[in-house]
Amino acid sequence: MKQRTIAKSVEIMGVGLHSGNPVRMRLNPAPADSGIVFVREDVNRQIKVAVENVTDTRLATVIANGDVSVSTIEHLLSAVIAMGIDNLEVVLDSDEVPIMDGSSASFCILFEEAGTADQNAVKRVLLVKKPIEIRDGGRFVRLSPGKINEIRFEIRFDHPAISRQEYRFVFSKENYIKEIARARTFGFLKEANYLRSIGKGLGGGLDNAVVLDEKRVLNAEGLRFADEFVRHKILDAIGDMAFLGAPFLGKYEAFAGSHHLNHLLTKSILSDSEAFEIVESESVKEAEKELERVFA
Repeated sequence: MKQRTIAKSVEIMGVGLHSGNPVRMRLNPAPADSGIVFVREDVNRQIKVAVENVTDTRLATVIANGDVSVSTIEHLLSAVIAMGIDNLEVVLDSDEVPIMDGSSASFCILFEEAGTADQNAVKRVLLVKKPIEIRDGGRFVRLSPGKINEIRFEIRFDHPAISRQEYRFVFSKENYIKEIARARTFGFLKEANYLRSIGKGLGGGLDNAVVLDEKRVLNAEGLRFADEFVRHKILDAIGDMAFLGAPFLGKYEAFAGSHHLNHLLTKSILSDSEAFEIVESESVKEAEKELERVFA
Protein backbone atom coordinates (compact mmCIF):
# COMPACT_ATOMS: atom_id res chain seq x y z
CA MET A 1 0.00 0.00 0.00
CA LYS A 2 1.22 3.48 -0.86
CA GLN A 3 1.58 6.53 1.35
CA ARG A 4 -1.29 8.96 1.07
CA THR A 5 -1.83 12.73 1.15
CA ILE A 6 -4.84 14.86 0.22
CA ALA A 7 -5.64 15.56 -3.42
CA LYS A 8 -6.28 19.31 -3.03
CA SER A 9 -6.14 22.08 -0.45
CA VAL A 10 -9.23 22.74 1.66
CA GLU A 11 -10.04 25.35 4.30
CA ILE A 12 -12.31 25.69 7.31
CA MET A 13 -13.12 28.35 9.91
CA GLY A 14 -13.92 27.87 13.59
CA VAL A 15 -13.00 28.98 17.08
CA GLY A 16 -10.36 27.81 19.53
CA LEU A 17 -11.75 25.87 22.48
CA HIS A 18 -9.56 27.55 25.05
CA SER A 19 -8.83 30.97 23.54
CA GLY A 20 -12.27 31.57 22.05
CA ASN A 21 -10.50 33.25 19.13
CA PRO A 22 -11.50 32.71 15.49
CA VAL A 23 -9.21 30.30 13.65
CA ARG A 24 -8.72 29.72 9.92
CA MET A 25 -7.26 26.30 9.11
CA ARG A 26 -6.05 25.23 5.67
CA LEU A 27 -5.04 21.67 4.85
CA ASN A 28 -2.47 21.25 2.07
CA PRO A 29 -1.01 18.20 0.31
CA ALA A 30 2.49 17.34 1.51
CA PRO A 31 5.39 15.34 -0.01
CA ALA A 32 5.94 11.66 0.72
CA ASP A 33 7.84 10.91 3.94
CA SER A 34 7.17 14.40 5.34
CA GLY A 35 4.62 13.33 7.97
CA ILE A 36 2.12 15.70 9.58
CA VAL A 37 3.40 19.25 9.94
CA PHE A 38 1.60 22.23 11.48
CA VAL A 39 2.43 25.68 10.16
CA ARG A 40 1.68 28.79 12.21
CA GLU A 41 1.48 31.25 9.35
CA ASP A 42 0.90 34.15 11.77
CA VAL A 43 4.45 33.73 13.13
CA ASN A 44 6.06 31.77 10.25
CA ARG A 45 6.96 28.68 12.28
CA GLN A 46 6.59 24.94 11.58
CA ILE A 47 5.94 22.21 14.16
CA LYS A 48 6.12 18.54 13.23
CA VAL A 49 3.90 15.95 14.87
CA ALA A 50 6.59 14.09 16.79
CA VAL A 51 6.65 12.75 20.33
CA GLU A 52 9.57 14.99 21.30
CA ASN A 53 7.56 18.09 20.37
CA VAL A 54 4.73 17.43 22.87
CA THR A 55 4.89 20.09 25.58
CA ASP A 56 1.56 19.82 27.43
CA THR A 57 -1.16 17.19 27.86
CA ARG A 58 -3.22 18.56 30.77
CA LEU A 59 -6.26 19.98 28.94
CA ALA A 60 -5.40 18.92 25.39
CA THR A 61 -2.42 17.69 23.39
CA VAL A 62 -0.06 20.59 22.67
CA ILE A 63 3.06 20.62 20.46
CA ALA A 64 5.62 23.37 20.20
CA ASN A 65 8.72 24.59 18.40
CA GLY A 66 10.50 26.90 20.79
CA ASP A 67 8.00 29.42 22.12
CA VAL A 68 5.44 28.76 19.36
CA SER A 69 2.78 26.16 20.02
CA VAL A 70 -0.39 24.59 18.59
CA SER A 71 -3.04 23.23 20.94
CA THR A 72 -6.04 20.89 20.82
CA ILE A 73 -4.72 18.89 17.88
CA GLU A 74 -6.01 15.45 18.89
CA HIS A 75 -9.40 15.53 17.12
CA LEU A 76 -7.83 16.54 13.81
CA LEU A 77 -5.09 13.94 14.19
CA SER A 78 -7.72 11.31 14.93
CA ALA A 79 -9.41 12.06 11.60
CA VAL A 80 -6.02 12.09 9.83
CA ILE A 81 -5.31 8.57 11.09
CA ALA A 82 -8.82 7.36 10.25
CA MET A 83 -8.52 8.58 6.68
CA GLY A 84 -5.16 6.86 6.23
CA ILE A 85 -3.32 10.10 5.55
CA ASP A 86 0.45 9.92 6.04
CA ASN A 87 1.59 13.34 4.86
CA LEU A 88 -0.20 16.63 5.45
CA GLU A 89 0.48 20.33 6.00
CA VAL A 90 -1.89 22.03 8.46
CA VAL A 91 -1.76 25.83 8.21
CA LEU A 92 -3.22 27.90 11.06
CA ASP A 93 -3.45 31.62 11.76
CA SER A 94 -3.71 31.05 15.53
CA ASP A 95 -2.44 28.72 18.25
CA GLU A 96 -5.34 26.24 18.31
CA VAL A 97 -7.03 23.86 15.92
CA PRO A 98 -10.71 24.92 15.69
CA ILE A 99 -12.91 22.85 17.97
CA MET A 100 -15.85 22.68 15.48
CA ASP A 101 -18.66 20.63 17.13
CA GLY A 102 -16.32 18.94 19.62
CA SER A 103 -15.95 15.77 17.55
CA SER A 104 -13.90 14.89 14.46
CA ALA A 105 -16.87 14.64 12.10
CA SER A 106 -16.26 18.06 10.49
CA PHE A 107 -12.64 17.10 9.78
CA CYS A 108 -13.71 13.82 8.20
CA ILE A 109 -16.08 15.74 5.92
CA LEU A 110 -13.25 18.13 5.06
CA PHE A 111 -10.98 15.23 4.11
CA GLU A 112 -13.74 13.74 1.98
CA GLU A 113 -13.99 17.08 0.17
CA ALA A 114 -10.21 17.19 -0.33
CA GLY A 115 -9.99 13.61 -1.57
CA THR A 116 -6.84 11.53 -1.22
CA ALA A 117 -3.89 10.87 -3.49
CA ASP A 118 -1.54 7.90 -3.39
CA GLN A 119 2.15 8.79 -3.44
CA ASN A 120 5.22 7.13 -4.86
CA ALA A 121 6.35 5.72 -1.52
CA VAL A 122 5.34 2.64 0.45
CA LYS A 123 3.22 3.13 3.59
CA ARG A 124 5.02 2.20 6.79
CA VAL A 125 3.48 0.32 9.70
CA LEU A 126 4.51 0.12 13.35
CA LEU A 127 4.34 -3.50 14.46
CA VAL A 128 3.92 -3.80 18.22
CA LYS A 129 6.40 -6.49 19.30
CA LYS A 130 5.85 -6.67 23.06
CA PRO A 131 3.33 -5.28 25.57
CA ILE A 132 4.05 -1.81 26.93
CA GLU A 133 1.87 -0.48 29.75
CA ILE A 134 1.70 2.82 31.61
CA ARG A 135 -0.08 2.89 34.98
CA ASP A 136 -1.14 5.68 37.29
CA GLY A 137 -2.83 4.16 40.29
CA GLY A 138 -5.77 2.18 38.93
CA ARG A 139 -5.65 3.91 35.54
CA PHE A 140 -3.69 2.41 32.66
CA VAL A 141 -3.04 2.46 28.93
CA ARG A 142 -1.45 -0.47 27.11
CA LEU A 143 -0.28 -1.45 23.65
CA SER A 144 0.33 -5.12 22.91
CA PRO A 145 0.93 -7.28 19.82
CA GLY A 146 -2.05 -8.22 17.70
CA LYS A 147 -2.98 -9.12 14.15
CA ILE A 148 -5.59 -6.37 13.79
CA ASN A 149 -5.86 -2.76 14.92
CA GLU A 150 -8.17 -3.02 17.92
CA ILE A 151 -9.04 -0.55 20.68
CA ARG A 152 -10.73 -1.36 24.00
CA PHE A 153 -11.57 1.47 26.40
CA GLU A 154 -13.34 1.58 29.75
CA ILE A 155 -14.34 4.59 31.82
CA ARG A 156 -16.07 5.01 35.15
CA PHE A 157 -17.51 8.27 36.46
CA ASP A 158 -19.50 8.86 39.61
CA HIS A 159 -22.22 10.52 37.55
CA PRO A 160 -25.65 9.11 36.67
CA ALA A 161 -25.36 10.04 32.99
CA ILE A 162 -22.03 8.21 32.55
CA SER A 163 -21.39 5.58 35.25
CA ARG A 164 -19.42 2.69 33.68
CA GLN A 165 -18.97 2.51 29.91
CA GLU A 166 -16.85 0.12 27.86
CA TYR A 167 -16.38 -0.09 24.10
CA ARG A 168 -14.45 -2.33 21.73
CA PHE A 169 -13.57 -0.77 18.40
CA VAL A 170 -12.11 -2.70 15.48
CA PHE A 171 -10.41 -0.02 13.46
CA SER A 172 -11.39 0.77 9.89
CA LYS A 173 -12.22 3.99 8.10
CA GLU A 174 -15.83 2.89 7.65
CA ASN A 175 -16.22 1.89 11.30
CA TYR A 176 -14.60 5.11 12.47
CA ILE A 177 -17.02 7.32 10.54
CA LYS A 178 -20.01 5.28 11.72
CA GLU A 179 -19.06 4.60 15.36
CA ILE A 180 -16.49 7.18 16.54
CA ALA A 181 -16.23 10.41 14.50
CA ARG A 182 -19.45 12.03 15.81
CA ALA A 183 -18.67 11.46 19.50
CA ARG A 184 -18.14 14.86 21.16
CA THR A 185 -15.79 15.98 23.88
CA PHE A 186 -17.47 16.35 27.26
CA GLY A 187 -17.04 18.25 30.47
CA PHE A 188 -18.73 19.21 33.71
CA LEU A 189 -20.31 22.60 34.32
CA LYS A 190 -18.36 23.20 37.52
CA GLU A 191 -15.07 22.48 35.68
CA ALA A 192 -16.06 24.76 32.79
CA ASN A 193 -16.70 27.60 35.22
CA TYR A 194 -13.27 27.06 36.81
CA LEU A 195 -11.51 26.95 33.43
CA ARG A 196 -13.06 30.23 32.39
CA SER A 197 -11.95 31.79 35.67
CA ILE A 198 -8.33 31.03 34.69
CA GLY A 199 -8.74 32.12 31.06
CA LYS A 200 -9.27 28.67 29.52
CA GLY A 201 -12.26 27.07 27.81
CA LEU A 202 -13.38 30.48 26.54
CA GLY A 203 -14.62 29.00 23.27
CA GLY A 204 -16.46 26.08 24.83
CA GLY A 205 -20.22 25.73 25.04
CA LEU A 206 -23.22 23.54 24.33
CA ASP A 207 -22.61 23.78 20.58
CA ASN A 208 -19.19 22.11 20.78
CA ALA A 209 -19.25 19.84 23.85
CA VAL A 210 -21.46 17.62 25.93
CA VAL A 211 -21.90 19.53 29.18
CA LEU A 212 -23.11 17.93 32.41
CA ASP A 213 -24.23 19.37 35.70
CA GLU A 214 -24.29 17.18 38.80
CA LYS A 215 -27.18 15.05 37.57
CA ARG A 216 -27.78 15.28 33.82
CA VAL A 217 -26.69 16.25 30.32
CA LEU A 218 -27.50 19.90 29.68
CA ASN A 219 -27.50 19.78 25.87
CA ALA A 220 -31.09 20.12 24.64
CA GLU A 221 -30.58 17.54 21.88
CA GLY A 222 -29.14 14.99 24.31
CA LEU A 223 -26.49 12.45 23.36
CA ARG A 224 -25.58 11.17 19.90
CA PHE A 225 -24.87 7.71 21.34
CA ALA A 226 -25.87 6.28 24.71
CA ASP A 227 -22.15 5.65 25.31
CA GLU A 228 -20.88 8.81 23.58
CA PHE A 229 -18.44 9.48 26.43
CA VAL A 230 -16.32 6.36 26.00
CA ARG A 231 -16.50 6.64 22.21
CA HIS A 232 -14.98 10.10 22.46
CA LYS A 233 -12.19 8.71 24.62
CA ILE A 234 -11.42 6.30 21.77
CA LEU A 235 -11.44 9.23 19.32
CA ASP A 236 -8.88 11.02 21.48
CA ALA A 237 -6.70 7.93 21.86
CA ILE A 238 -6.55 7.41 18.08
CA GLY A 239 -5.35 11.01 17.70
CA ASP A 240 -2.74 10.62 20.43
CA MET A 241 -1.38 7.44 18.81
CA ALA A 242 -0.50 9.53 15.74
CA PHE A 243 2.69 10.37 17.61
CA LEU A 244 3.94 6.83 16.93
CA GLY A 245 4.71 8.15 13.44
CA ALA A 246 2.94 5.34 11.57
CA PRO A 247 -0.28 3.33 11.81
CA PHE A 248 0.17 0.63 14.44
CA LEU A 249 -0.70 -3.03 14.16
CA GLY A 250 -1.68 -4.25 17.60
CA LYS A 251 -4.14 -3.85 20.45
CA TYR A 252 -4.67 -0.67 22.47
CA GLU A 253 -6.41 -1.06 25.85
CA ALA A 254 -7.19 1.56 28.47
CA PHE A 255 -8.99 2.12 31.70
CA ALA A 256 -9.54 5.83 32.43
CA GLY A 257 -6.80 6.73 29.95
CA SER A 258 -5.81 10.32 29.23
CA HIS A 259 -3.75 12.46 26.87
CA HIS A 260 -0.94 12.37 29.42
CA LEU A 261 -0.90 8.58 29.76
CA ASN A 262 -1.10 8.22 25.98
CA HIS A 263 1.89 10.53 25.61
CA LEU A 264 3.89 8.48 28.12
CA LEU A 265 2.89 5.33 26.24
CA THR A 266 4.09 6.58 22.85
CA LYS A 267 7.33 7.83 24.44
CA SER A 268 7.93 4.48 26.13
CA ILE A 269 7.34 2.47 22.97
CA LEU A 270 9.55 4.62 20.77
CA SER A 271 12.36 4.56 23.35
CA ASP A 272 12.39 0.75 23.47
CA SER A 273 13.78 -0.78 20.28
CA GLU A 274 12.50 -4.22 21.33
CA ALA A 275 8.90 -2.97 21.65
CA PHE A 276 8.26 -2.18 18.00
CA GLU A 277 9.42 -2.48 14.43
CA ILE A 278 8.72 -0.01 11.62
CA VAL A 279 8.23 -1.94 8.38
CA GLU A 280 7.19 -1.13 4.86
CA SER A 281 3.72 -2.55 4.47
CA GLU A 282 4.50 -4.37 1.24
CA SER A 283 7.25 -6.35 2.98
CA VAL A 284 4.87 -7.83 5.58
CA LYS A 285 1.89 -9.62 4.06
CA GLU A 286 -0.08 -9.47 7.31
CA ALA A 287 0.41 -5.71 7.60
CA GLU A 288 -0.47 -5.05 3.98
CA LYS A 289 -3.68 -7.07 4.27
CA GLU A 290 -4.71 -5.24 7.45
CA LEU A 291 -4.03 -1.82 5.91
CA GLU A 292 -6.15 -2.69 2.90
CA ARG A 293 -9.00 -3.66 5.24
CA VAL A 294 -8.64 -0.57 7.43
CA PHE A 295 -8.26 2.10 4.77
CA ALA A 296 -10.33 0.66 1.92
